[in-house]
Amino acid sequence: MALPEGRYGTPRKPLPKWARWSLPVMAVLLGGVVAWVGYRNLGTMPVEAKQTAFEVLDDSTVEITFEVVRQTPERPVVCIVRARSQDGDEAGRREVLVEPGADTIRATTVLRTSKPPVTGEVFGCSYQVPPYLSKE
Repeated sequence: MALPEGRYGTPRKPLPKWARWSLPVMAVLLGGVVAWVGYRNLGTMPVEAKQTAFEVLDDSTVEITFEVVRQTPERPVVCIVRARSQDGDEAGRREVLVEPGADTIRATTVLRTSKPPVTGEVFGCSYQVPPYLSKE
């Protein structure tokens, strides 16, 4: 059956061969980049820390114990610990140097606060140790 002339326009030309294979290749490459970025940002962290205990010593001091697990135990790590007051404000913060050693290390530090603390926690850790903390 023939289509009425002029009603549907002129038929399209088929895509050239290079366009037929280049679009799927570009889609695969873009998917690979998205997967790589997701893995770098959401994959396993090279340094992880978790609070294992805290003890409020008085109205201006809290003792925080935390555990650091790192993929490169021969490198030093800096961890930031902080205390929070009853109203949720940050009442104190401190950087703690964790020396090279085992891949899992338990550390304890005492933190002075500006308000009475109700909790102590680990904010995060990094291999990027500031020069004023390193002993080299």
